[in-house]
Amino acid sequence: MTTETTTGQHRRVQRGDHTTIRYTASGPADGPTLVLIHGWALSRDDYDEVTRHLPKGHRVLAVDLAEHGESRSTRDIWTIEEFAHDVAAVLEAESVGSAVVAGHSMGGAVAVELGRLLPDTVSHIVALDALHYLGLFPAQGDKEAEEARRAFREDFDGAVRGLVEGGTPAGTDPALGEVYFGKMSAVRQPAGRRAIEGLIDWDMDAVLRETRQPITVFAIRALTGRDALERYRDRFDIVLTDLGSHHFPVEAPEATARFLAEVMAR
Repeated sequence: MTTETTTGQHRRVQRGDHTTIRYTASGPADGPTLVLIHGWALSRDDYDEVTRHLPKGHRVLAVDLAEHGESRSTRDIWTIEEFAHDVAAVLEAESVGSAVVAGHSMGGAVAVELGRLLPDTVSHIVALDALHYLGLFPAQGDKEAEEARRAFREDFDGAVRGLVEGGTPAGTDPALGEVYFGKMSAVRQPAGRRAIEGLIDWDMDAVLRETRQPITVFAIRALTGRDALERYRDRFDIVLTDLGSHHFPVEAPEATARFLAEVMAR
């Protein structure tokens, strides 16, 4: 494994011959470490404004998962666990001894897997509007999972549109939805489709049984079902918010940074 510093704080780590992970490092090397993982079909740039609003002295590592943002890979494995290895490579390259890990959407699943993978390094897991969607994160039945996979195979743009609409509360500016749809529907292929299939196949409950860190979920109130609150109230600290849509870290970066700083201070 090798690392190379490019311009400024933009860095990269090589995972064998098949994957190059690019990430942004901010803050002092000896500061409390926060790792930021973006959602499916998104990129680490979504955290730029959040990072600017975090307290000085924090060390922040924002990671592009394989075939997202500026990271590239020719691998054949697109599971949530493999994405966690992308982030683990960054933590190893940066000699991180302890970190709070925050993930948005699919990144929340990756954060949980990272906690299982690195139990002595990850001290707290934060999910930004993730983990509480019962039709996506817990393992689905064979029929439901195949229907979801088929939707992305047969009408990828239509399936992405459904994700965007499902994450948009009533009253949200329609233009925002179009921005998110444009970015997500342009995800690099075949990794984009394979990654969403990896999420569909992920067994969150099984992984949670092997994950010991505390988990805080910041969830949009209008998008959070009572069933999820009841099912996971003994495992997650679920904090309901009214900051915008499923993409609230982009829409409300200052408030998101405040949430993260509060967790870091615990």
